[in-house]
Amino acid sequence: MQWSVKIGSVGGTEIRVHLTFWLLLIWIWVMHYRIGGPPAAWEGVAFVISVFLCVVLHEFGHIAAARSFGIKTPDITLLPIGGLARLERNPAGPFEEFVIAIAGPLVNVVIAGLLVIFIGGAVGWEQLLAPQDPRIDFLARLAGVNIFLVVFNMIPAFPMDGGRVLRAVLAWRLSWARATTIAARIGQTIAVAMGIFGIFFNPLLILIAIFVYFAAETEAQSSELEAISEGTRVSDVMITRFATLGSQARVGEAVELLLSTSQSEFPVVDEAGRFEGLMTREGIVRAMRERGAGASVMDGMRRDVPTLDEQSPIDASLKLMQEASVPAVPIVDRNRRVVGLMNYETIGELLMLRNADERFRPRGRDRRSP
Repeated sequence: MQWSVKIGSVGGTEIRVHLTFWLLLIWIWVMHYRIGGPPAAWEGVAFVISVFLCVVLHEFGHIAAARSFGIKTPDITLLPIGGLARLERNPAGPFEEFVIAIAGPLVNVVIAGLLVIFIGGAVGWEQLLAPQDPRIDFLARLAGVNIFLVVFNMIPAFPMDGGRVLRAVLAWRLSWARATTIAARIGQTIAVAMGIFGIFFNPLLILIAIFVYFAAETEAQSSELEAISEGTRVSDVMITRFATLGSQARVGEAVELLLSTSQSEFPVVDEAGRFEGLMTREGIVRAMRERGAGASVMDGMRRDVPTLDEQSPIDASLKLMQEASVPAVPIVDRNRRVVGLMNYETIGELLMLRNADERFRPRGRDRRSP
């Protein structure tokens, strides 16, 4: 996920922290400082670290449930709303989805229960329901936070845990793609309400609402693409007529192609047509500004661009572009010669065509440059 930093790895799963989680840490520090000065601020930091550990355990609840169904989790990203565990594949059915989604909040239920038992009769509901008050006992506040995490994450705002539970329930009666679409739209509606509420009460909610809104949109698109992918390969829909740049080409030539064609990304190939890298619009502009028209495209291209073969399902192209943060992926043959391109524009057109005609079945396309 973009705007996240890797802080470690456990059992083959990367642990990443999103920028908004650091903003939450800053907000907590400031809030405690205003109440009790530096001592209270640093106690607040210690408290957030404890909350962080609870969130990690929450995510590993999801991971344990997913692995019981043979689903690997490459990474988890921690956010103010609790975190997201990225699954290697979607659950096979509603039951798997329900179990995986509910496992995280159940971990927080167990943590809260153990803390309450440990504290004993020294804590009441009024303390558990005010975890933001630094004057309350540390462990009582931590128990209250875990209760809050359960309640907040079970809000049916897809892709939060409650939204995934909602999709599982809907998927018992509807197709997976349809259930995802409905759950995503409900999640976006709740995100808008959350954002409006945040304007008047807590600006941090606005950031959370933005994340939920766009994450729901991404999940819905991925689900639609997965539905389209049934029996459809990238060879059926990839751009097959496109301009390329030779490895000896100069930035000036890339500028000419950018202005004279409808393309924004150009594969850089060697004399045999094998893929070397990708020259993007941003790369062309940056190379022109920093090195000039006479510079080699090899110095400005992206070399970390993944490739796909023609038999890959089309949703794999979207996943690769999102994971590598690239606007397009080249399709190559067994000799790494570029035979096609997939980009966000192509995927967007597929989704629009599917929405316009459910009977649409893509059977190849050309992209002609003017």
